[in-house]
Amino acid sequence: MHRYDLEWKAVRVDAFHFDLPEELIAQAPPPVRGLSRMLVLDRRRREHRDSFFRDLPELLSPGDLLVLNDSRVIPARLYATRARGASTQASSPDPTGRIEVLLTQQLGPQEWTALVRPGRKVQVGERLQFAAAGDPTPLLEAEVIEAGEFGERTLRFAPTTEFLGILDRIGHMPLPPYIHREDTAEDRDRYQTVFSHEPGSAAAPTAGLHFTPEILEQIRARGVEIATVTLHVGLGTFQPVRAETVEEIHLHSERYTLPEATAEALNRALRKRRRIIAAGTTTTRTLEHCAHIASSDAFEPHAGLTLHPHSGETSIFLHPGYEFRVISGLLTNFHLPQSTLLMLVSAFAGRETVLAAYAHAVRERYRFFSYGDCMLIL
Repeated sequence: MHRYDLEWKAVRVDAFHFDLPEELIAQAPPPVRGLSRMLVLDRRRREHRDSFFRDLPELLSPGDLLVLNDSRVIPARLYATRARGASTQASSPDPTGRIEVLLTQQLGPQEWTALVRPGRKVQVGERLQFAAAGDPTPLLEAEVIEAGEFGERTLRFAPTTEFLGILDRIGHMPLPPYIHREDTAEDRDRYQTVFSHEPGSAAAPTAGLHFTPEILEQIRARGVEIATVTLHVGLGTFQPVRAETVEEIHLHSERYTLPEATAEALNRALRKRRRIIAAGTTTTRTLEHCAHIASSDAFEPHAGLTLHPHSGETSIFLHPGYEFRVISGLLTNFHLPQSTLLMLVSAFAGRETVLAAYAHAVRERYRFFSYGDCMLIL
């Protein structure tokens, strides 16, 4: 057991609380991608200053390695009706009998975990049908094969060769629950990074939403190397923390891939002790998980670590006391109070330092969460 586990097990979740006015929760992206504000935090000096995301290239140095998560958000929010012969639709609180289904992780060729609402009305053995709006002809059908807590279900879809294509036709972008509006055509573009490539996420890796092709080119022109990993954001993003202490928190697993070219870039940077900047908490968790399982006994950051390309699943939970082995910088959005993502950021920069920076962001009216502003920690 690592010493960070021993030191932080009994810490209460409410130690990561801060007061956030609801009007600071961004309900839409900025008018133009890349125009967000950015709070720059020096974690060693415990100092922060106001800036803008467009200044990011100048804050990076030649030789830095910037790592992005290239997972692509799928239109994972669907609306279903029960197949004939199932329970009466009138029992649903929705008078239309509509059932909301949020696909959170693919388990196999036809199987997915999902959040279903109203969950208590949809039990194992029921069949759900999915159609386009205004057309009763089902395009997808799924059977509920397992029931979990808090509306979690496992679905087995009838085989089809056009699954992702049908999702594009009938699915909705899975905006987070704190965005109080329906998704729009604009979200198909703006709730997606410009470098997204591998479909599979049920939420955007939001730190990446700020990048534009022009800013990425400026970063490369400065002599910064750019690499990608893939982590498909899943159920953990949507499930609130229900524990009272850090010890009780267990994250859902998410699928990731560390490509060969990225492993090589990381190993070169680690050997030469160059800075590795993670764009987002999903990238951070992927890199630190890969370090955790790497074939090395070294524990000191940037010492004797060799990463190998592979794919797998991770449920790693990074909280204060953890000793980071890969990243030396972090670009991240502002997160929910008492969330595991805020704990991760606090692990990297210190709880008191982060909460002081968040208090400043609230005073200065920064925009919070997925479509909000960002923070660069160096």
